[in-house]
Amino acid sequence: MTRSRPLLTAAALALGAAVSLGLARFSYALLLPPMRVDLGWNYLTAGAMNTVNAAGYLVGALLAPRWLARHDARALMLAGMVAAAVLMAAHGLGRNDAALYALRGLTGLASAATFIGGAVLAARLGSTPSVSAGLVLGLYYGGTGVGIVASALLVPPLTDLPASASLGVAGWRWAWAALAVAALLATGVAARATRSLAGTGAAAGARAAFDWRPFGFGLAAYLMFGLGYIGYMTFVVTLLREQQLPPAQIVAFYVLLGIGVIASSWLWAGLLQRHRGGMPLALFNGLLALATALPVISAHPLAVFASGALFGGVFLSVVASTTALVRHNLPSTAWPGGIAAFTIIFAAGQIVGPSLVGWVADGPGGIARGFGVSAGLLAVGALLAMQQRPLPLPR
Repeated sequence: MTRSRPLLTAAALALGAAVSLGLARFSYALLLPPMRVDLGWNYLTAGAMNTVNAAGYLVGALLAPRWLARHDARALMLAGMVAAAVLMAAHGLGRNDAALYALRGLTGLASAATFIGGAVLAARLGSTPSVSAGLVLGLYYGGTGVGIVASALLVPPLTDLPASASLGVAGWRWAWAALAVAALLATGVAARATRSLAGTGAAAGARAAFDWRPFGFGLAAYLMFGLGYIGYMTFVVTLLREQQLPPAQIVAFYVLLGIGVIASSWLWAGLLQRHRGGMPLALFNGLLALATALPVISAHPLAVFASGALFGGVFLSVVASTTALVRHNLPSTAWPGGIAAFTIIFAAGQIVGPSLVGWVADGPGGIARGFGVSAGLLAVGALLAMQQRPLPLPR
């Protein structure tokens, strides 16, 4: 197999990350301001929507080992992508908070199936001779950036539709429908381009036990990441609107963030390949703490765009670093269990993070104070990750 073919397959797998995170989760930051106005939400309710989404993701992560024991990872990924697309379309039909809570939760469940299935495939693809595992993992997780850029290009024009062009339907409802169509198109491309991976990543690896104790500091650091980063990705567009950044600059900011995610595939591949311990996770958490603090320290466009570029260039590499940690330190039969364990702790952090930041933002100091809490949590995560040591190599 030539070097280019595994990388092309990894790029196709990346569409799973684009759907599960870029379209199904992170588009919500762009949709939140118009939904909040139309539905009369406070910050706590707005954050709770992403809390429920993360809770669904946690349920999916808990079920993933069982799913992988019964189905191959590619089938799981594709089924999750289709389900996420259908659920995104249903968001546009939701008429009350209860329905939207249910849809956000189910979308999280579908996203976990997609993301974990794709991550298992990417980890196995990274074992291909003459191919950098760090680059394959970076390409997979960097696919989220494709979904973020697509969201930035699709959502604002539809949410800003004039009443005469929206047929009396709120623009954010049309935006959810457009995201669903994009997800279905991505699913079709991924299904066609990953046929060579059918039947991989199934039962044998899913049954292997994962001992979390040697990874305690890494898991704790990843929990802080889940708590901290999601506040930024939920409320950053709301913060920029409050700071009266022009709409065109907000779109450019979100596109830049997505491009940063895509570029991270190459920026950090060598680092992920070289280090077996928690150093990459520590570095990434520290950089994210800085990126989160920047738009609070200064509303100047240069500070805002620097924040977006830095955050985008780092945050999905945190996820890639945990997969690399599992790959470097465990046999391949334990990879599914290890990836699922880190995903579970990640999802647990995401459950608390949005509501925590929303609750803080409803009090004195507003959304800026919520961002300060997020930056602090990420800094703690950096300190914890510094304590994660590689496991002894087998003799």
